[in-house]
Amino acid sequence: MRVVLIVVFDGFQLTDLAGPADVFSGAAALLGDGGGYRVELAAAQAGPVRSSCGIEVTARHGLDTWTGPLDLLLVVGGLAFWAASGDAELVAGIRRVAAVADRVGSVCSGTFLLARAGLLDGRRATTHWAGGELLAQQFPAITTEPDRIYVRDGPIWTSAGVTAGIDLALAIVAADHGPELAREVARWMVVYLHRPGGQSQFSAPLTGNSPRRDPLRELQVWMEEHPAADLSLPALALRVGMSTRHFSRVFAGETGTTPARYVERVRIAAARRLLETTDQPMDRVAAAVGLGSPETLYRIFHRHLGIPPGEYRARFKNSEGERVS
Repeated sequence: MRVVLIVVFDGFQLTDLAGPADVFSGAAALLGDGGGYRVELAAAQAGPVRSSCGIEVTARHGLDTWTGPLDLLLVVGGLAFWAASGDAELVAGIRRVAAVADRVGSVCSGTFLLARAGLLDGRRATTHWAGGELLAQQFPAITTEPDRIYVRDGPIWTSAGVTAGIDLALAIVAADHGPELAREVARWMVVYLHRPGGQSQFSAPLTGNSPRRDPLRELQVWMEEHPAADLSLPALALRVGMSTRHFSRVFAGETGTTPARYVERVRIAAARRLLETTDQPMDRVAAAVGLGSPETLYRIFHRHLGIPPGEYRARFKNSEGERVS
């Protein structure tokens, strides 16, 4: 019997708890004979804990009193993660129990609590796509891998946002009992055993700093409205009245990325919108966003999102959106 202690805090994300708990309890049920996993719930102190959606759970254990053997300490996340990571009692409890656990993991923004406890220094880790940049800034001793669904670094497991906790738990079951059991649990839960692609496919299409200068902000808007236009470096520099060298330096300094990379993001974002809302064939999608050919669309799409455009459309197509033959 492997004991899994899941740590919650006020304002935690309920799915971060329920998803992995269902994976481990499902594996235990399939194994039978009292084998597999026993899931326990803990908080800084034992008692009721309210989730972000208002549903209340009861933590039977306080981190300050946990003494039993422990296979996995798993810390959940939620929008209240920043306040939770500033809770000295909670962070100290996580650090203390982690010292006696065989493995330590996190779901979503729970990674920040592990980081605050000093458990991720010198290790690779991931978190929700919206928090990857913040994690890298606040904890430079951690190698942040922002596009991964989950990361295993020795005994430390971290996962991306919300439902990625299910992916992480299935990977742990596969590591403990083999892929066949994990596959059976995934079948019962009607989820992927190995989700294709990274988290970029679920993230906001365009990210980056907003330029301070009006001409650059106006240029960004124009680029997003005209993805099929000539967006070469000389053409963009000419549009804002700068030399190519000066434009490259200023654009990168104010947006945090090069003009070429930003153009790719603009075109990928435009392609995503067309794939989600229309039935246009791939050659028309590629032409409409300035990528020229389906082969270029495929190559750039796969590099950015980890899946081909056809699979992205199958997964994210809006059935009520515009249909263009």
